[in-house]
Amino acid sequence: MINDYTKRAIKIIKSINYATIATASKGGIPWNSPVAHNYDEQLNIYWFSDKNNHHSRNVRDNTRVFIVIYDSTAPEGEGEGVYIQATAKELSDPEEIMFARRIKKGPGYDKPADDFLGDSVRRVYKATPEHIWINDAEEKNGVFLRDFRKELSLDDIRASLKK
Repeated sequence: MINDYTKRAIKIIKSINYATIATASKGGIPWNSPVAHNYDEQLNIYWFSDKNNHHSRNVRDNTRVFIVIYDSTAPEGEGEGVYIQATAKELSDPEEIMFARRIKKGPGYDKPADDFLGDSVRRVYKATPEHIWINDAEEKNGVFLRDFRKELSLDDIRASLKK
């Protein structure tokens, strides 16, 4: 049985088109970038970026990323977000690139993967989740005490995305 936290996380994942991707350089200097993203049934996160962007260079140097998907328009105290620790990579396999493009553009998309390889400026990136959380809050007598993260089962999330 899927719990309420998992249901809320699925709703966020399915309804929010932008995520922030936190990366770090080889030397540990952090960088955070908002990106439009898509996902597959395994909750792999895909985005398309200029290969020279700061976050793109960081992914090539350090595959560890942290992704947050949240509704930035929610009133203070009402926002919820999904937090994903992942490993990311720049895709170089034409079949994987086409898979990611078809998630974004639809199953009939057939432009060549070459648009994201070789001398092309844009690349496709894939983040594979390792852990996932959703935020919650603790109150006492109607007064906010703290917020915290509740870790969720990736298997439960993936099973829900397949439905």
